Amino acid sequence: MDDRDVRLLKAISELETGSPERLHDATGIPVSTIHYRLSSLREEGIITNDRYDVDLEALGLGVTVLVEIHADYQGSYEEFSDRLLTVEGVTNVYFTMGETDFIVVARLSGSEMVERLIAEFEQLEGVDRTDSTFVISAIEERDALQSYSLETLLEELVDE
Repeated sequence: MDDRDVRLLKAISELETGSPERLHDATGIPVSTIHYRLSSLREEGIITNDRYDVDLEALGLGVTVLVEIHADYQGSYEEFSDRLLTVEGVTNVYFTMGETDFIVVARLSGSEMVERLIAEFEQLEGVDRTDSTFVISAIEERDALQSYSLETLLEELVDE
C-alpha cells in the first residue's frame, strides 16, 4: 500500500462515495489511476463491497442495544460467536477479555424486540447470563478511517 492508496481510502471514508470523479476532485489523483487503484484494492480484499448505507433510524431500527454475554461454552469462540450471530438484529459480535466473554451490538425497532433478543440469547446453549445497555443517543457513528488524520494513516499504513 502506498501514499495514493491511503489517500484514496481516506477520501472514500470522508466523502462516503467511490465515485472516481469525486475522488479525483478531493485527491488530485487522475481518474484513470483511481479506477486502477480501486480495482487493485478490491482484488487485495481491502475494499470489500460497493454498498449503499442505510439510515437505520429512518428505516425503523433506531434502538441500539449493547449486550454483554457471559458464557460457558464448548468449542471455539468463533463457533460460539456464529451462534450469537443467528439472533435477528445482531449486527456485531466482539470476543473480549475480562469478565465479559462477548459484546454484541444489536439494532432493533423497539422494546418488544429487545425482550425477544434477550430471550433468544438466554436460550442459546453456553450463555450463562447477559447484561444489556440501551444506547440513549449515538453521539457519532463513523467509519474507522474517519477517526484518524491523513498524516497518521500515511505514517502507519504506507509501506516504506
